[in-house]
Amino acid sequence: MTNNVTPPLGQFILFETDKGQTKVECRFETETLWLTQNLIAELYQKSVPTINEHLSNIYSEGELEQNATIRNFRIVRKEGTREVAREVAHYNLEAILAVGYRVRSKQGTKFRQWATGTLQEYLTKGFVMDDERLKNPDNMQYFDELLNRIRDIRSSEKIFWRKVCDIYATSIDYDGKAQTSVDFFAKVQNKMHWAAHGNTAAELVFKRIDADKPHLGLTSFAGTEPTRKEVVTGKNYLNAQELDTLNRLVNSYLEFAELQARNGKLMKMADWASKLDDFLRLSDYEVLNHAGNISQAQATEKAKQEYDKYRRVIDAQPSKVDLDLANALKQLQDKPEK
Repeated sequence: MTNNVTPPLGQFILFETDKGQTKVECRFETETLWLTQNLIAELYQKSVPTINEHLSNIYSEGELEQNATIRNFRIVRKEGTREVAREVAHYNLEAILAVGYRVRSKQGTKFRQWATGTLQEYLTKGFVMDDERLKNPDNMQYFDELLNRIRDIRSSEKIFWRKVCDIYATSIDYDGKAQTSVDFFAKVQNKMHWAAHGNTAAELVFKRIDADKPHLGLTSFAGTEPTRKEVVTGKNYLNAQELDTLNRLVNSYLEFAELQARNGKLMKMADWASKLDDFLRLSDYEVLNHAGNISQAQATEKAKQEYDKYRRVIDAQPSKVDLDLANALKQLQDKPEK
């Protein structure tokens, strides 16, 4: 099961020993794991009184602060024919590990390794995976959450290639530092540009910036004149048709991603990396398979030169204030004295 960046209450992940002898559902919340005394006893294969004694010693000896490591959660238990909700004390990972060091079991060592890896995965990726539950076709919570995440990406105001990167980050094995991710992030913007108009982002800037053109050839910028930052962004040079093609391309890809989730397809980083190329081919777009003829450094240098040339011309022209002032002075000069 996948947890969102802010997991809802009652979210669990499953710890199971290699031979399946012990299974313990761990509550995952506020970036740590929580277990009751009963579950800690089950985890370490000890009695509840033994676990309670260890916890009492841990607190009395000042190894941990009791208030910082205990939290009550409401859980539902079946008592006879009734389901009763009760507040039950849970102990966080720090307390669980402290007990584990005292019982010194092989299973405790396995749990510490698993818990440390699980927390690292969550803090790095924003979610953790419960492989056993993902294998269960009846449990669709992961895919429901994934669908909601994809819809949030589709409705966001991020630029086109950032949305594609966000889709990639939904991979069940996502690691932003992996070489697969580094390669994907480095190429995704240019792949989408190339499919839409046959240029990389750097080529687009290099070919289209021109100090002699109105607004240096840019078609999109925030103020009355382009800024130095805006002239190095390829998307700002696209005409209406090219921009529409790019947006339609990205929207189609996001629709494809949503269909993958609806159909219960588990996607890894390598899958999304290859699926982007497959999607472009299937949509009859050319797939970029080289680095382009213009480097980003070349495009940035030319953009800087053209921008400076453009600004010299603009700055030499009188501003609106200058014109208004000159007009006012002229009116005063032309006004006859009384």
